[in-house]
Amino acid sequence: MYRIVNKKSLNPTVTLMDIEAPLVAKKAEAGQFIILRVDDEGERIPLTVAGFDRDAGTVRIIFQIVGATTAKLNAKSAGEYISDFAGPLGLATELEGLSEVCIVGGGVGCAIALPIAEKLHRMGCKVTSVIGFRNKDLLILEDEFRAVSDELYVMTDDGSYGREGNVCVPLLEMFGGGKKFDKVITIGPLIMMKFVVEATRPTGIPCVVSMNPIMIDGTGMCGGCRLTLNVDGKRVTKFACVDGPDFNGYEVDFDEAMSRGRMYADFERHAYESTCNLFKKEAR
Repeated sequence: MYRIVNKKSLNPTVTLMDIEAPLVAKKAEAGQFIILRVDDEGERIPLTVAGFDRDAGTVRIIFQIVGATTAKLNAKSAGEYISDFAGPLGLATELEGLSEVCIVGGGVGCAIALPIAEKLHRMGCKVTSVIGFRNKDLLILEDEFRAVSDELYVMTDDGSYGREGNVCVPLLEMFGGGKKFDKVITIGPLIMMKFVVEATRPTGIPCVVSMNPIMIDGTGMCGGCRLTLNVDGKRVTKFACVDGPDFNGYEVDFDEAMSRGRMYADFERHAYESTCNLFKKEAR
C-alpha cells in the first residue's frame, strides 16, 4: 500500500498528488512513468512522473480526471492509500550536452514537461518554455515554469490569459526570427505535438515527443502501447513503455496514434459516468 502524502487541486479537472514510494523516488528520473492501481479490483493506468523528492521518499503525479480510475483516484484524500505504484518505468529523457532547449507543453502535458525543464535549469541550460491551455480556468504550473525558464510564453486558445493562440504561434515567431535550439521537446495532446513537430521540421532542429498510448503491463509484453515509426523509409513498430516514452517526433505516425487513442473513448466515458453515479449514490 502506498500513502497519499499530499493532494492539491490545480484546476477543476486536474489534481496533484505526492505518493509515499521511497524505492520509486530513489530511481525516478524526468521523463519516466509509473503504473498504479487505486485498489485491488482496479485497472492499471500509467502516469508520468511529475516530480520526486528522494529525501522524503515521495513521487509526484499530476492527472486529469477523464475516466473511471482517475475519478476513483481523485476521490482519495491525503492520508489514504492506493494499492499499487510500480516504477519507475520507461527511459528517462536524454538531456546531456544540451545548452539551449525549447520546452512546449499543452494542458496536463505541462505536468510532464515541468520536471524536464527543472532538470535542464539545474544543469545550467537556457530554457525557453511555451505552455498552452484552452482557457484561463485550465491554467496550471505557471509559477513553477517561470521559476525555471529564461523565457516563458503562456498561451490560451480564447485569449482569456497570456497571449491568444496555440503553442505554435510563438514557436513560429521564434523560428522566423532565426532562433536556434539544440532540441525542442513537446508534451501534450497528440494533435498539438503533431503540429509542433511540423512547425519545427523545416528548421532541422531535433524534436522529441512524449507518447502516452494505451498501456497495460508497462513491460512490452502486451503490445497495447505500440507505435508506428517511419525510419529511413521503413515502417517500424516500437513500444512506448520500453522504447520510450520519448521518440523522434519526425518519425512518429501521429494519425495512426490518434486513431488508436480514440478506440476506447466511448467505453471510457461510460465507465467514468458509472463511477460518478456510484459516488453520488454513496454520498446520499
